[in-house]
Amino acid sequence: MKNLLSFLTLVMLTNIALAQNGTVSGTVKDNNQAPLYGVNVYFKDTTIGTQTNKNGEFKISNLENGDYTLLISYIGFKTREIQLSVINNQNKNLGTITLYEGNEILSEVIINGERRNKFSRRKTAYVSKLPLKDIENSQVYSTVTNEILKSQIVTNFDDALKNATGVEQLWTSTGRGGDGAGYYSLRGFSVQPQLVNGLPGLTNGTINPANIERIEVLKGPSATLFGNAVSSYGGLINVVTKKPYVGTGGELSFTSGSYGLNQIVGDFNTALSKEDNLYFRLNTAYTTEQSFQDAGFRKSFFIAPSLSYKVNNRLSFSFYGEITQAEQTNPTFLFLNRSAPTAASNLDELNYNNKLSFTSNDLTLQNPTQNYRIEMDYKLSDTWRSQTLLSKSSTSTKGYYSYLFDYGILEGNTYTRFINKQNANTQTTDIQQNFIGDFKIASLRNRLVIGVDYFNETQTNNSTGYAFYGNVTPDGGSNGDNPFTPGIEDDSYPLSTSGVDAALASQGVSNVKSKYHIYSLYASDVINFTDNLSAMIGLRLDHFDNEGDLAILDDDYDQTTLSPKFGVVYQPIKDKLSVFGNYQNGFTNVAPQLVGNPEDGPQTLKTFDPEQANQLEFGIKTNLFNNRLNATISYYDIKVKDRVITDPSSPFNKIQGGEVLSKGFEIEINANPIKGLNIRAGFSNNDSETIETDNTEILNKRPLEAGPETLYNFWTTYEFQDGTFNGFGFGLGFNGASERFAINYVSTGEFILPSYTIANASVFYQADKYRIGLKLNNAFNKEYYKGWTTINPQQPRALLANISYKF
Repeated sequence: MKNLLSFLTLVMLTNIALAQNGTVSGTVKDNNQAPLYGVNVYFKDTTIGTQTNKNGEFKISNLENGDYTLLISYIGFKTREIQLSVINNQNKNLGTITLYEGNEILSEVIINGERRNKFSRRKTAYVSKLPLKDIENSQVYSTVTNEILKSQIVTNFDDALKNATGVEQLWTSTGRGGDGAGYYSLRGFSVQPQLVNGLPGLTNGTINPANIERIEVLKGPSATLFGNAVSSYGGLINVVTKKPYVGTGGELSFTSGSYGLNQIVGDFNTALSKEDNLYFRLNTAYTTEQSFQDAGFRKSFFIAPSLSYKVNNRLSFSFYGEITQAEQTNPTFLFLNRSAPTAASNLDELNYNNKLSFTSNDLTLQNPTQNYRIEMDYKLSDTWRSQTLLSKSSTSTKGYYSYLFDYGILEGNTYTRFINKQNANTQTTDIQQNFIGDFKIASLRNRLVIGVDYFNETQTNNSTGYAFYGNVTPDGGSNGDNPFTPGIEDDSYPLSTSGVDAALASQGVSNVKSKYHIYSLYASDVINFTDNLSAMIGLRLDHFDNEGDLAILDDDYDQTTLSPKFGVVYQPIKDKLSVFGNYQNGFTNVAPQLVGNPEDGPQTLKTFDPEQANQLEFGIKTNLFNNRLNATISYYDIKVKDRVITDPSSPFNKIQGGEVLSKGFEIEINANPIKGLNIRAGFSNNDSETIETDNTEILNKRPLEAGPETLYNFWTTYEFQDGTFNGFGFGLGFNGASERFAINYVSTGEFILPSYTIANASVFYQADKYRIGLKLNNAFNKEYYKGWTTINPQQPRALLANISYKF
């Protein structure tokens, strides 16, 4: 018995010794040997993982014996793979592991854990076409994260952009051909969202937020890296889509709200082949919504498949697609007269019943849209990589489009309706080849991108002409007196497809196809003179080749333009505080114009130099208290010269030489002062004026596209972390604007839309697998308007309810 007990004791001790588990630890740093916080560290094909702390350190315990592949990934950096073995109670310290900056393909890994400052995104590979941290980037940009959109139960793109500092809607998406997307004011200039993942992406309708990972609003002229086709003098809007990640999971969400809103959203990610690193993600949404007015609706089906394939540590492929089928009634704005005073000079005098749509649900537009992108990323060496990009877009408009215009011919506040049948299509192709390096010359670190870009846009228009279709008054009156005929008529104009088709029977049909090409070469280099001082210098050579209307040879022309960029960043406190300044350039290729009075003989074609915009800007950026306080404060001065305007002495002539000055300051703060509390606040003030022009109508006046002088936004959420209310939370916020000019010419006088402040609130419960939320928009039911030579009423108070389930 003694021998047996001794033997059993020996066996048990041996098994206990052999059962001891190992530990793996290390420190992750970037190429400058700065610790990286929040890096995902996990073992391939397991659920075992962690994240690095503020010192870049990690530790994974209780590892069984065996061979492992340790994956270390961080968005904006190249993923590292380390092979290791764990043997009998072994504590393995891997020392310092260096991650090199790279693209975002297959780098998003879901690890449970808290991320500080959820409303802030401080690194991106798109803004500078280099993976720069915000604090080391001399350009200002505002990021709207997916966390903000979820906390606000955002169901449309317009509401999402209310969180971007200094951005204000001018008018909503009309769906018409050519320019049917929404317009926004940014630093005194109009801009449309036309960039997706850093590449051209078109839409004639509202962008669906179901596939948005974040929205990046780049401030100031940005033609050096992106050209003029997708940017404006005020900046550009880049939508970053959701991408496949390593793992399996997804989310289902349903939102229902006021005015017939119902939206179901699905998100699913899976491995098609773990062995081949082939991952697939699908985002889809179906939305129906009615209007707060007496007529109007929108319904859409959206699907976005994406695929990522990591062939090996050197080669990766990605595919992204977005397909939308949408039908809507076009919003019927009141267009003010641009050459003569209207009968009313303010909303009180207008006597506007904003519950009237002046349309019917029988007259609709269809807006099918497709965007496809293919990316190939190849690691040439430890310091160089190649990035090949292809983007294809197609957007169409089919159906009835109408507008109301005050010609000032008929008595009182009378607006004439014109309507046509749209049949238009726009197609774009963009091909980019970038070579991105991170290397040293002597002791100076260089981060360099060299690229070539080819862009083509083809537009086809087979729409009918516009037909007169009755008059309306803002209070709901109507009559059939055509202002362009000598007699007084009293015909009826039913808002039906049969009635409109009869009116359009006498209208001609356009047969216009136009095309242009842009060939570009660009380079941008960020040079680190010291760890704390860096400079960015960039240059673009842009050749614009316009074929115009393919049936008219005389409108062909081409232009070549240089666009420089320069910036300096000094960090008094490395990665925590930076002082920056920049010079940025933008330009517009102006098409030749036919000039001369047709009554005096054939018109002639007149060519123009490109318009040029130059910005000077300086400010500070912070990243304090372990990413708990991010702030950007900046002052800018933008001057646009060589603007082409209508000759005030002849409506048949165009002249060049106008100048616009736009200057102002912006403040944006993202804070996470305590666990569970996130704050987003923004304030901007813009002073814009036409300072030089021969057109006295607009001299020394604020351009209408500049929007309001002052904009502000605020949103905060708090989620209880423990106790009885653990998981419960609430959100509060507001956004607003100062008054704006809807019209402001010498001959028309002023029509001012009043200032507004809109309050919003939400409550929610967040569990591990699901979330339930309520959101109240426009809580105090404020009546307010937006516009750009138009009067566009906004939605009254609305309640939304959402439930989401993660798996």
